[in-house]
Amino acid sequence: MTEAVLWDYPKSSASYRVRIALNLAGISFRSEMVDLLQSTQKTEEHINRSPQGLVPVLEIDGKRFTQSLAIIEYLNDTGKLSVLPDDPAEKLRVRSLAYTLAVDVHPVCNLSVVTYATKGKEPQRSEWMRRFTRPGLEAFEAQLAGFKQAPFCVGNTPSLADICLIPQLYNARRWGVEIDDLSRILEVERVCASLDAFAKASPEVFAH
Repeated sequence: MTEAVLWDYPKSSASYRVRIALNLAGISFRSEMVDLLQSTQKTEEHINRSPQGLVPVLEIDGKRFTQSLAIIEYLNDTGKLSVLPDDPAEKLRVRSLAYTLAVDVHPVCNLSVVTYATKGKEPQRSEWMRRFTRPGLEAFEAQLAGFKQAPFCVGNTPSLADICLIPQLYNARRWGVEIDDLSRILEVERVCASLDAFAKASPEVFAH
């Protein structure tokens, strides 16, 4: 089997999701750094890999993929990973939970968006991040009430929702978002942190 290659950046939420998924699937991979702070994502070499100039990009099974959620669903559909229910209605519910963060919160807190909106200045940048992150996490917490949490977001194994939640909590702490009252989310985080798949994907661990 050809080695999987992941072009990513340690603090990228989207890359973080894929690292978690690959770890959960037991797939070893080689990481190739795309330094977003040095605008490496804008080079011709990377644009040829990802026309949007984004991370992550995953090369696996002789193919190359972009977009973290699509990559995770590919791993799920090919049987390498099991993070979505088989029942269509339940699958939709888990996707909806995950998308609360990955589709509605993450894009407006993307590095390029917040830099454009705030000119990269403080305290405007941190205020922007807190303004959009906290409501998304509140909505996620409320949605968890509709699932049996035992002990992950939607059951006794990690799902797409957990994969999307953990990177968002990492960013919430980076920007000083108040999360101490979100008890269900914090319990999920505690359980996920006990798994190597999540711990080894953390930006602090992965960057060293």
